[in-house]
Amino acid sequence: MNGQQITERLASKGIRPTANRILVYDALARQESPQSLKNMENLLLSMDKSSIFRVLTLFLKYDVVHAFEDGRGVMNYELCNEHGECHHHDNHVHFYCEVCGRSFCMENVPVPVFALPPGFCQHSASFVIKGECPNCKAKKTKTTL
Repeated sequence: MNGQQITERLASKGIRPTANRILVYDALARQESPQSLKNMENLLLSMDKSSIFRVLTLFLKYDVVHAFEDGRGVMNYELCNEHGECHHHDNHVHFYCEVCGRSFCMENVPVPVFALPPGFCQHSASFVIKGECPNCKAKKTKTTL
């Protein structure tokens, strides 16, 4: 995704595209998996932690990103795939590898739908499965042979 596309995407979500916002968006777009604030700091060495956090907080407010707690108390951020207003149609299960510490989107594993009592309105749901990713499992198998 180039700078112009990022600018257009931010504008479609109602956000003025500043240099920091473009940098954070670009960093998230280049990753294959959700990122923690600590990972974002390592990706964006030219930005301080508080600046990154402010951008991520703004992105959450305007549905540019979704966030989920990975089971360790650490928030992870991923770009929202919906244009304009987010209706959370892309809810999916996340997997946290207890060996390498990476989080993965399980986009083909939908979050179950629950029959809530009358008067309750679900806006989102978050499910995190913990275990070993295929790479860590393969490394473990090789070392035990």
